[in-house]
Formats: sequence, C-alpha cells, structure tokens
Amino acid sequence: MKALLRQGVVGTLLLVALIFIVPIHSQSQEASRRRLVSQSAPPYPALARSMALQGIVKVDALVAADGSVKTVDIKGGHPVLAQAAVNTVRRWRWEPASRESHEVVEVKFSPE
Repeated sequence: MKALLRQGVVGTLLLVALIFIVPIHSQSQEASRRRLVSQSAPPYPALARSMALQGIVKVDALVAADGSVKTVDIKGGHPVLAQAAVNTVRRWRWEPASRESHEVVEVKFSPE
C-alpha cells in the first residue's frame, strides 16, 4: 500500500513538473523578432537562372548577442537556391541584444 501511495505521489510530482517546465522550454525555442540592421539581396544562382527557377528559401539563423550570424539552417526551399540563401544570410546583421536568438527569415529569389 505504501509503495502504491509513493508511486502516486511521484507521478503527481512529475506531472506538476512537466506542466511548469514544458511551457518555459517551448518559449525559449520560438524565434524572436530582432530588427535587421544590415541586409543584402541574394545573388541569383546561374543554374537557377538557366532553369528559370524562382521561389523562397526559409532559413533559421542563430544570431549572436552582438548581432552577427553564428549558424544558418535551411528549413525549406528549392535545393538549387538554398546555398545562395545561406551565404547571403551569413552576411546579414541584426541589432545587438542581451543574448543570442533564432531568427527565421525567408529569402526570395526571382530571375528579374
């Protein structure tokens, strides 16, 4: 009986802990909205031009506290356009902040 009661108490404590931990964790994973201070247009890849490709590449940039880009992860878009988007976003700068953040951006490509 004591073992059953102890399991119930432990289960209840775990449930309470999850209720408080999960929302905090999910908030820290959300992308922030820091202001871009330096942005350049992406070069249109020659292969994409010959294929008449256009579209959007979605990337997640890990931005350091000083506003520089630490890493860029591709989240979607045509593979022919993806590397040009990554190279472009690596050169961008955001406003400084107290800590690093994830910035999700869409890089648009068109042959014009």
